Amino acid sequence: MSDIKPATAVVSAAGLGLTFETADGPVNALTGVDLTVGKGDFVSFIGPSGCGKTTFLRVIADLEKPTAGTITVNGMTPEEARKRRAYGYVFQAAALYPWRTIEKNIALPLEIMGHTKAEQKARVERTLDLVNLAGFGKKYPWQLSGGMQQRASIARALAFDADLLLMDEPFGALDEIVRDHLNEQLLKLWARTNKTICFVTHSIPEAVYLSTRIVVMSPRPGRVTDVIESTLPKERPLGIRETPEFLEIAHRVREGLRAGHSYEEHV
Repeated sequence: MSDIKPATAVVSAAGLGLTFETADGPVNALTGVDLTVGKGDFVSFIGPSGCGKTTFLRVIADLEKPTAGTITVNGMTPEEARKRRAYGYVFQAAALYPWRTIEKNIALPLEIMGHTKAEQKARVERTLDLVNLAGFGKKYPWQLSGGMQQRASIARALAFDADLLLMDEPFGALDEIVRDHLNEQLLKLWARTNKTICFVTHSIPEAVYLSTRIVVMSPRPGRVTDVIESTLPKERPLGIRETPEFLEIAHRVREGLRAGHSYEEHV
């Protein structure tokens, strides 16, 4: 499904499956997932609730263990990648500690990793600047808006400079105006840092606007039904969402989601 060479593959899954054992019987969350994410890609995962988008992200992060197939992260097992802190993870909620200032929240993984105070300070200042929160380090989370809290959460994930950023619907709870603004900022951040980003969303416009590739997933058992390569330029003002090219990609994503539901009806 991809011509990405193994040497440039950040995430590589082959025949990946995950079945949860529950009191009501087994639940197939993922099945037969073949996917490669290349270095510097911005890959969005879109599909209905329960299709395995977040589960796949959690497998990459070694928060869930697959029950079939294989997956590597930077050529390592997810467990090895986690131990080497090869990725940053941004959750749906900002998950900031209310008793710690923003700079102390961002510094937390650096403290755990044993960085010196001077190194922590330098990295925190750099990441605050990256997410346009310079000057807010002494504030507490409750003193910031929801959008600013999410930017602080992104800064925390960037603080230890992992090449891979995993983002699980980070803007899903925000209003449309704030979401648009953060989408723009995230694209600028991606351009400045050259990170590889895996991004879960329920929004077709968000997926099309942000991504170099869009992975369309079907309802449970989660499978990849389409991988759409974006033809949009890297520079993307919000107005690009009104262009025929953008609308054509969005239409293909929508058709892919419909096809996934049709597949479910016939299995």
